[in-house]
Amino acid sequence: MREQLLKRSCAWCGEPVAYTGRGRPPRYCSPVHRRRAWEVRSAEKRAGRPVSEGGRSTEPVREIVQRTETVVRTQVLQDVGRASAPRPAQRLSGQPYTLPEDAVEWIEALAVLRREAVTNPRVAPFREHIAKACERTLEVLRSEPSDPGEASPAES
Repeated sequence: MREQLLKRSCAWCGEPVAYTGRGRPPRYCSPVHRRRAWEVRSAEKRAGRPVSEGGRSTEPVREIVQRTETVVRTQVLQDVGRASAPRPAQRLSGQPYTLPEDAVEWIEALAVLRREAVTNPRVAPFREHIAKACERTLEVLRSEPSDPGEASPAES
């Protein structure tokens, strides 16, 4: 005597499912029903109780919302041909930038610049520009003092 499975009913809807005799017998009539059955099984595991008992959690609903706002601003420039007045420089913190007032403050400022050039990665892309500006300043400092009313070569 030999038995051979010919048909089986779908575990989701109960409809007959044909079996060719090769491989594992199918349990569902379609991939949609297989997925729905998996969703119910996994929901039961997550809820810790059968879906037939409601499958609802007693925990409060928590939501995580990400909101992105894009603002577009249009700025109309007046008198583009005319040179604009120089704006005062600002520090990265937004505070107005002031120059050192005496030699001691200049020496301290240069020491800070030297330290930042070595340790601050944001300065690295500008090191060459800073070096050229320092070289021009050094040329002026080493040259003979000029008349205070006269413009120096570094300022032009």
